[in-house]
Amino acid sequence: MVIERLIERQQLTYYLEVFNRFTDKPVGFLGNVSDGGLMLISQLPMLVDADFELRLKLPGSDGCPQLIDLTARCLWCREDVTPNCYDSGFILYQPPAEYTALISALQRYFSFQPLQASA
Repeated sequence: MVIERLIERQQLTYYLEVFNRFTDKPVGFLGNVSDGGLMLISQLPMLVDADFELRLKLPGSDGCPQLIDLTARCLWCREDVTPNCYDSGFILYQPPAEYTALISALQRYFSFQPLQASA
């Protein structure tokens, strides 16, 4: 029996790109997020114990990107299982409310909550 996929798989990391806030150059992709930090997947190793000014560009409903600026310190960096990629862990300094909203939206999107029955 042949089972066809109804929805094409998408690699999430190709959509959540992270930029240098001052140069606007890409530095990598979000690997995961938490309330106080994030993991970055990059093609170059990140400098450990250094502070970074990062920017997330999220698609906005009006076609203009929503910008989320972050100040973060790299706590660790190691080679990824993917050749020529590195994983780096960052702690965030005073993440803005927009970042907290992003985390909540991602948790809702990727959770498997039972649907609420309407009365």
